[in-house]
Amino acid sequence: QVQLVESGGGLVQPGGSLRLSCVASGSISSIYTMGWYRQAPGKQRELVATISSGGNTNYADSVKGRFTISRDNTKNTMYLQMDSLKPEDTAVYYCNAGILFVGTTGRYWGQGTQVTISS
Repeated sequence: QVQLVESGGGLVQPGGSLRLSCVASGSISSIYTMGWYRQAPGKQRELVATISSGGNTNYADSVKGRFTISRDNTKNTMYLQMDSLKPEDTAVYYCNAGILFVGTTGRYWGQGTQVTISS
């Protein structure tokens, strides 16, 4: 059984910062590309950022220069440092990872963490 658990969401004022974490657990052999996605009310889920197992990163244009994705492979953990937050960043943030588990690779999702940007 593989589980992804996000944490770190909350309510913050515009211009503030939050740091999200995503921890993968279970009998994991390898974790490949990991990513953060978000879904705002009434909108489709969208890509925020991805990071490969080697540390290569990719960002949505809307968050470039404000968000930083990173990972600690020794802890099976991924982070999203979010700075200069805007009201339009309000969404449920999900982590996603490609994981090799008992000989099979699959993509797994966390349950999501709410991020609300409001004064």
